Amino acid sequence: MVKLWSSMAKRAMPYIPGEQLNRADTVKLNTNENPYPPSPSVVEAIRGETGDALRLYPSPTADRLRSTIADYYGVKDDEVFVGNGSDEVIAFSFMAFFEPGRTIRIPDITYSFYPVYAKLFNIPYEAVPLNEDFTLPIESFYQSEGGVIFPNPNAPTSLYIDLKYIEHIVEENRGRVVVIDEAYIDFAGASAVGLIRKYNNLLVVQTMSKSRSLAGMRVGFAIGHPSLMEALTRVKDSFNSYPIDRLAMVAAEASFKDQVYFEKTRRAILVTREQAKKRLTELGFDVLPSQTNFLFATHLTADAEELSVRLKNDGILVRHFNSPRIERYLRITVGTNDQMAILYERLQLHLKNIGDLSVQKLL
Repeated sequence: MVKLWSSMAKRAMPYIPGEQLNRADTVKLNTNENPYPPSPSVVEAIRGETGDALRLYPSPTADRLRSTIADYYGVKDDEVFVGNGSDEVIAFSFMAFFEPGRTIRIPDITYSFYPVYAKLFNIPYEAVPLNEDFTLPIESFYQSEGGVIFPNPNAPTSLYIDLKYIEHIVEENRGRVVVIDEAYIDFAGASAVGLIRKYNNLLVVQTMSKSRSLAGMRVGFAIGHPSLMEALTRVKDSFNSYPIDRLAMVAAEASFKDQVYFEKTRRAILVTREQAKKRLTELGFDVLPSQTNFLFATHLTADAEELSVRLKNDGILVRHFNSPRIERYLRITVGTNDQMAILYERLQLHLKNIGDLSVQKLL
């Protein structure tokens, strides 16, 4: 029945999300979710909205949430756009700013939804090879024909690019939109939001799924020049004029207003991240200098895929990408200290067993 499909459906290459296990005792370190619950004020806000108001459509413009985000980042309301998770915001960005027939540039190792959207929307793209150390070759992103999109920090490599290099790329692509996907920026250095007044071709996209523990609510947003926000809104209103539901809106607002809780959990993740890097190094891993809530690590002798399978059998999920250049790496989400302790214990056991098997083969 494929003959009944549209050309878009036929060329679609669906994104493959991180695996889920239906086990209550799963140690889930494969999808970069926050290991801590959302702020208690978020839960209270959701409860307060679960009444008669649910029969009514939510605000199509999400004015209160946009205003809250604008206040938080020191921008204007008309410089903010919100969507149903940052993935939707990025999808709208592909439709609003990238043209079929004009090649955009993405890193060759990056968030795997970008090529999915490029193929879906018939946008040609050039996958620019990262340097050998996985850093971004800045000048290779200058003068793109159709635009640029990449994460900062990058995923899955976890590396952050200093803001001055972001500015160089934006400056060298005047007349084309540069989208900076800052899903993990709260675990890294400065955001590019401060550059939007200087550059009307810069779009900064963020999510509330990582640092704010709202992956289950699906809230993402973009910040940029009002003309970019208008383009996104035109696309959104031609697709789904009510993308953010009432519960998600009040949850997001409450999260931004509880800065104390946000800082507490964010700092806890940063501390655990540095401890994890040290512990994994002691276990024989080479770990990239992460500026995210995950670690990208390769073991000096053990096979990454084998380790991921062994851990899965123990109920511990980590992410392995069977892709060129990174097939020897594992992406490990920073969990709670208790979750990470379980990971270290199982890794130590499996690495010993793998080592013993290797010795036996030699004998």
